[in-house]
Amino acid sequence: MARMKIAFKGKLLKVYVKKERLPHGYLATFEMIKHPGASLVVPFLDKNTVIMLRQLRPVIGSYIYELPAGTIDKGEPPLACAKREIVEETGYKAGRLRLVGSIYPVPGYSTEKIFIYRADRLKAVQRRAEDDEVIEHMPLTRSAIGKLFRQAKIVDAKTICALALCGLL
Repeated sequence: MARMKIAFKGKLLKVYVKKERLPHGYLATFEMIKHPGASLVVPFLDKNTVIMLRQLRPVIGSYIYELPAGTIDKGEPPLACAKREIVEETGYKAGRLRLVGSIYPVPGYSTEKIFIYRADRLKAVQRRAEDDEVIEHMPLTRSAIGKLFRQAKIVDAKTICALALCGLL
C-alpha cells in the first residue's frame, strides 16, 4: 500500500512524497506532482496549414514554438478546455474538434495527462488573451513545420507528439 504526504502546495501543483512497495519487494520513495491534466489543440486553417504559437516561456528563459494548450480547470471536461484554449490563444473557434490521442509527458514524476485534439473549420472570433502570456501567432505550412523540426527549432515535447499524431511529422 502506498503512503503519500504533501511536500508542497502551490496555485497549480501539489508535490507529494510517496512510499510504495514495488512488486519485487523494494520499498521505494517517489516525489510526484499531482496535476489536473491539460488539453492541446492542433488548429488547421486548411489541410496544409496549422496555427502554431511562438510563446515566451519564462521558466526556461526562451521563446519556443508550440501549439495552443492549457490546464484543465477543476470539474472541466478535456473537450471544454480545448474549446476555451483555442479561443484564448489563437482567436479562432473550431467548427470541429476531434480527439486524436493523449500522452503522459513526464510519467516519472507527474500525473499530468494531455488530451490532444485536432481542430478544423476554424472561424475567427474575439481572442481572450491572458495577461501572463506573451504569444505570437505563426500560421505554418506542413513543409515549414517539418523544416523547423529538422532544424531542432520545435523542442516542446507535447507539440512534437501532437504534430506526429496529426501526421505533420
